[in-house]
Order: sequence, then structure tokens, then C-alpha cells
Amino acid sequence: MSEPLTEELLNELLSTSSIDDYLAAREPGSRTLAEYLQQLLDEKGLERSRVVRMANLNDTFGYQIFTGARNPSRDKVLQIAFAMALSLRETNRALTAAGVSELYCKDRRDAIIIFCLDRGCSLQKVNEELYRFGERTVC
Repeated sequence: MSEPLTEELLNELLSTSSIDDYLAAREPGSRTLAEYLQQLLDEKGLERSRVVRMANLNDTFGYQIFTGARNPSRDKVLQIAFAMALSLRETNRALTAAGVSELYCKDRRDAIIIFCLDRGCSLQKVNEELYRFGERTVC
């Protein structure tokens, strides 16, 4: 159940005869963060309670994020991304679903986070690296 690449969607959009048909079939941007996180939990065989604990989130707040009752900050989404060992693409999709900005490699702090995501670092390790470079930690 992988999501199509942007290039694939663009080709489909440009080859369609009707924007109505394209939007009806795709509904771009309609997935919520809670829906996407549930999809990732299912795909990766993870337990929500373990992810919340690994993300260093309050149990109630973490539950509310996963059910869609609360809108998390960008850093809270990043905490979850590291706890779930998400890829850069998965993390950016989660950030987009949360309505916050994606990671941007020209930003020094984001570059460190991207590097750590790519290397499969833990939340603790990314915080250590951010601190070492004088950047604000994720949590």
C-alpha cells in the first residue's frame, strides 16, 4: 500500500482529460496525520503504546495525537518519526499530514535531523547531535 511518487502523480494529472476525475480519484492531501500514523503502525507491526513511550511523549498526549484529537507541533511529529524509525520520505509525509513544514536540507538544524534519520539514529542520538552543534533539541 505504498503511496505514489510525486512524479507519478504529476504524470497522471497531466495526462488526465478532466481535473474533476483526477481529484475524485486521488483526493490529494486529504489524509490526516492520525490515518497516516495508523497506516505506518500497521505496515511496521508497531504498537502505539511502545511508540509513544519511545517518543518520550506523555501517554495521554500521545494517544490524542494517534487518534487525531490533538494537533502536534513539528517537533512532536519528529519525536514520533524517530520512535517509529521512519525514513526521510515517511517523516516528510507525516509532517505534511500534520500541517507543518517538511524537513529542509538548507536549514542547519533540519540537515542534522535528516542526517540522523538517514542513519537510523535514535531520538537520544539526534538530540545529542543537535546539542553538540548548538541547535535546539527535538525534545
